Amino acid sequence: MQRIPTPATMAIYLGGAMLAVSGLGFATYAMVFGLRGLGLDLSSETYLYTPDSIPPNLAMFSHMTLGGLIMLLAPLQLIGRVRVRYPRLHRISGRVIVAGSIITALGGLGYIALRGTIAGPLMDAGFALYGGLFLVAAVQVVRLARAGDSPRHRAWALRLFVLIMGSLIFRLHYTLWYLLTDGLWSTEALDGPFDQVNYVAFYLPYLVVLEFWLRRRAGAHRVTSAG
Repeated sequence: MQRIPTPATMAIYLGGAMLAVSGLGFATYAMVFGLRGLGLDLSSETYLYTPDSIPPNLAMFSHMTLGGLIMLLAPLQLIGRVRVRYPRLHRISGRVIVAGSIITALGGLGYIALRGTIAGPLMDAGFALYGGLFLVAAVQVVRLARAGDSPRHRAWALRLFVLIMGSLIFRLHYTLWYLLTDGLWSTEALDGPFDQVNYVAFYLPYLVVLEFWLRRRAGAHRVTSAG
């Protein structure tokens, strides 16, 4: 007899499906917009474009293009069946993700150094920390894979996945906040109290939760092995 999913399970499935659709839409938008910014003058469309200056535009729009690409590819790395049945695909997409992550992180950090974020030093610091963690995670993933340290490689791959999804989470925070509060404590210049919290809230809390989960899982594994 087939079990009927509980309301909680159905809610999780629905939430996962909505997140997947949102991620697909956002990643596609980022890639298209990034490619446009690399080839066209978008100064009339976005403050992110710097007229008559190639370095910040190259940094920002390569960051957006590759950021969208790795967001599309990253979920495939978490599917066990893909890893087992198509190990070559897993390795190739993993290399693309790591290379794309490094360039994405460097592009974001380069843009902050060349031009800065819209809201000034606090936002610069929050996003620079994000870019630095992004870069460290990508390097650790490839380093540990080459060393054959599978458990630590997988742990860093999960950290990198959280950081890859951070750009989407940043925007989802705003969507939910505006739906619930109509934009309380948020400004157009992104320097309100909510904005300032969100400079780090779109990645740090999720990394902390992941860290607790990884440590609990490792502890349970040690207990099982000892038994």
